[in-house]
Amino acid sequence: MDKYLTVVLMFMIVTIAIAFFDPTTGDMRFIPHLFYGGIAGIIIIFVYSSYKEKKARQEANAKRKRSKK
Repeated sequence: MDKYLTVVLMFMIVTIAIAFFDPTTGDMRFIPHLFYGGIAGIIIIFVYSSYKEKKARQEANAKRKRSKK
């Protein structure tokens, strides 16, 4: 995973934590928009990272096959 995507992933995890706890008082609360937004962001990051790695692997395989001929 790219280092930029890792940083954004950490922010998404912190967002989920903030959705459950009030940062100023520490009281329990639940903000559904923040929670589900964080979950959606994490899913999007994993899907994009997998897609990017798959494309890189396909390019490497194609390059390796071309060099053999």
